[in-house]
Amino acid sequence: MKEIIEYIVKSLVIDENSVSVTETEEDDATIVHVFVAPDDMGRVIGKAGKIASSIRTIANSISSRNHKKTIVKFGE
Repeated sequence: MKEIIEYIVKSLVIDENSVSVTETEEDDATIVHVFVAPDDMGRVIGKAGKIASSIRTIANSISSRNHKKTIVKFGE
């Protein structure tokens, strides 16, 4: 999951070296934290949050195969 989200985010931003994706497991969910440069945050979130919502949808559809929930959080 981490690799897929990292690939998507790196294709969106200008500064690919500042992208950091971490993954933690909790009880019944996987939490993915995405960190990018402050200048690239708008590119990842998108207008009205549509790109961020799309990334979350992709993550949830992949994780539904394993009957787990995935939470994607974005930060600087």
